[in-house]
Amino acid sequence: MIELTPKPIESLIIQKKQELQGVIEYPDKTLSSIIREIGFKCDLCAKCCTAEFNDHVFLLDNDAARIKQIAPDALVPAPYYEFCDKEGRFYVSGYALKSRPDGSCIFLEHGRCSIYSQRLTICRIYPYMLHREADEDGNMDWRQISGLNEHGCYHAEIEKGECRQIAEETKGYEIACLEQEIGFLEAVDARFRENGLRHVQGIYDKQMRHLRNGGEIEVQVYYEGGFEKNLIRISDYVSGSVSFAIG
Repeated sequence: MIELTPKPIESLIIQKKQELQGVIEYPDKTLSSIIREIGFKCDLCAKCCTAEFNDHVFLLDNDAARIKQIAPDALVPAPYYEFCDKEGRFYVSGYALKSRPDGSCIFLEHGRCSIYSQRLTICRIYPYMLHREADEDGNMDWRQISGLNEHGCYHAEIEKGECRQIAEETKGYEIACLEQEIGFLEAVDARFRENGLRHVQGIYDKQMRHLRNGGEIEVQVYYEGGFEKNLIRISDYVSGSVSFAIG
């Protein structure tokens, strides 16, 4: 797991709000044109459903609510905890899905999604995205697709109307994700101020070692404007299967 050393929370909130404004102002027409030019077509390789290719599956609140209904035991706190207070409690901005021992999504069965009719928002828009990243030379620029030329087929014909819909859904996802991150940061800031808490990197590091050695930790997961307490061991992030019901 990546250990993050955060900036002051206020600075992070400002940064995320600037990112949000950038996404909102990004021209829909430009994104739609890029989507049409790329012409991505899924070839059912299922690479996007693996940790090796895409790390973990972060959930927006509406997606987490859906998983809570159909397979609550598939949820875990997202693995990259942003903060840790002096009591050793971690804080993270949302839930993620468990994975199988081979790193594939817990809902991947024989190369196909077993909850396809209720698949998650990120799965619906993938591989499209809209955020700024540094290139190999360190220059920041917009990135609109993940894994270009690493999976799927390209230059397929996509109708303009479908491109506009994909662009709208992609922007909607990115906006919702940033709004959730901003809400999380504001909630952490309020809790820390009200309780005289702060992020303590030394305790963060100590607790991460405890987790890696098989110990249990407390993670406060941001969900629907508040925090939910989760007691977690590293083994909880991997499961052979989960039971679920769709209906």
